[in-house]
Amino acid sequence: MTSPAPVARVPLDRAVDHYLRHVAIERGLSANTVAAYRRDLAAYLELLGRLGIRTPEAIGAAEVTAFAMDLRSRPDGALAASSVARMLSSVRGFHRFLLEESVVAEDVSVDAKPPKLASRLPKAITIEQMAAVLDAAAGDDPLALRDRALLETLYATGARISEAVDLNVDDVIDGDIVRLLGKGNKQRIVPLGSYARAAIDAYLVRARPLFSARGTASPALFLGVRGSRVSRQNAWLIIRARAEQAKLGIEISPHTFRHSFATHLLAGGADVRVVQELLGHSSVATTQIYTHVTADTLRDMYTTAHPRAR
Repeated sequence: MTSPAPVARVPLDRAVDHYLRHVAIERGLSANTVAAYRRDLAAYLELLGRLGIRTPEAIGAAEVTAFAMDLRSRPDGALAASSVARMLSSVRGFHRFLLEESVVAEDVSVDAKPPKLASRLPKAITIEQMAAVLDAAAGDDPLALRDRALLETLYATGARISEAVDLNVDDVIDGDIVRLLGKGNKQRIVPLGSYARAAIDAYLVRARPLFSARGTASPALFLGVRGSRVSRQNAWLIIRARAEQAKLGIEISPHTFRHSFATHLLAGGADVRVVQELLGHSSVATTQIYTHVTADTLRDMYTTAHPRAR
């Protein structure tokens, strides 16, 4: 009979630091994802501290359950099921790491099941609505040229907002291809299309040099008025402002461009595997949710148009 693996005793906060370093360096997760893990685990450690627990081996299944219950019964209101699921996922990942590193002898989080989430279909806008948002950024002033280039890039490539604002000028290859760096530092190449190419060209020639002259030399493709890289928050504000100008009557987000990109491609006959590659999804199952959106649209059109549909 073999004896159990030795357990290394380390303080909880140090164990969390080791885990975050692991997911950042060895798994290559983005800074935003690591920051979310850090926040989730800080809440977990706060509860464990109230229970007098200071080391990983002192944590039992009861403490993990207590954390899950605390998330659902907070005085300031229970968290949404999606937030509870995300935070429990962070905790379970942490405990798996502790076991793999022989910090603990067992994974006490294995039975902590996240709440079931309602299936939510991604929200896309119509081609006409998208055209209205893009046209809202029409104009020859530097801000309009910058905003139009950013919005056309988002719609043309299906890029996540973090991928778009992280683009450098050198990531636009031969004028018609863009190199995106996605989750897990995975690189993918996506065509731009003629409208996005024209918008980027106009911005690079007539607007970016003006912004660049106001700041330190930056390789960033999209610059703010002070010459620094456009942030995710600024990109959100740009999208919101242009949507208001377009008078859509609905709120849209950066992800609306990604959802619309995928939905419009599939509706136009693109193969789901091609869309998977363009979106940078590791599994085609993630992309196939968009086929349900397209099927719903076709069903609505059929019901409206066919004389014997109803």
